Amino acid sequence: MKRRDFVAAAAAAPWMGRNLLHARPGQRPVMIDGLGEIRPEYGPALLDEIRTSGLNGCVVTVGNPALQGASAYASMAQEIADYERYVAANPTRLSLVRAAAGFDQAAATGRIGLLLYSQNATPIGDEVEGLVRLHHDGVRIVQLTYNTRNLLGDGCLERTNSGLSHFGLAVVERMNGLRMLVDVSHSGEATTLDAIRHSTAPVAITHAGCRAVFDHPRNKTDEALRAMAQRGGVIGMMQLNPYLGSKERNTLEDYLAHLRHALRVAGVEQVGIGSDREYQIIPDTEAQRKRLEEELARLRPSSAASFRWPFFISELNHPRRMETIAEALRKMRLPAREVDLLMGGNFRRLFQETIG
Repeated sequence: MKRRDFVAAAAAAPWMGRNLLHARPGQRPVMIDGLGEIRPEYGPALLDEIRTSGLNGCVVTVGNPALQGASAYASMAQEIADYERYVAANPTRLSLVRAAAGFDQAAATGRIGLLLYSQNATPIGDEVEGLVRLHHDGVRIVQLTYNTRNLLGDGCLERTNSGLSHFGLAVVERMNGLRMLVDVSHSGEATTLDAIRHSTAPVAITHAGCRAVFDHPRNKTDEALRAMAQRGGVIGMMQLNPYLGSKERNTLEDYLAHLRHALRVAGVEQVGIGSDREYQIIPDTEAQRKRLEEELARLRPSSAASFRWPFFISELNHPRRMETIAEALRKMRLPAREVDLLMGGNFRRLFQETIG
């Protein structure tokens, strides 16, 4: 598509957003959530509201990351099938993405491209070659550990801080060979640094915060941010209220504090958005609090231990929150090109360099 045609298309399609007009030469900017929640129960009206915000790419979790053994793969396979049916039922609104160019195609056609992601390596069991099955199923990102220890290494809520096991190193090597993106968002510090050090491709922290801003194990140290940045990785800033600050209800400004710190430490080309949040409005009610508490209890054994209501930030508790963040970045007087990078360009580049 010629530039003049692309600009005309952007002007005619409200879902494509203003930042698309600030493309780098030869690139089509996209708005990507490095880890979000667009669930198969979302109806057409909600999907249209999300598209209108400018979002045209979202990494989505498949499977229950707390499961071990055969049930871990079974859970993942079932949710992949759910997403395949969901996309097939909404062909003008959604697409499944297996390579970076899929996000460009989604943007050009006004759809949201969904990239499948396993939040734990447990679906492969104790077989490195289990990654081949995941790749065949469409999964392109695998998180090495989820909160606690598995066969690869330690999670961030584990009482110890061990690095990658020999099996973990072999998994990283095989993922590199298969062009699957290594993610360490929930991994412990030593496991995170080991993965960055031993991977031959950039490593992602798709959804986390900055520990220097708020000291919580789900947040990443400056050492980890620098190591990730030096190897070309990207961190997506998550939006979970309990992990952003000590207040009962943190605000958009508290969220932006994490973004600003990551920009200072890692650099403007290594930071993105990884909300780890629903795109529907979450009611601020006691019933909803109990529902979430029950859901987290199923992510045993440690997710519920860090529970604090609400999980959302009020200013971002709506389907068009990416639009809200983009506007906040513009108010920070960031150049348009840097806003584009933070809102999706950096993840687009990372996916091109890793999954192809």
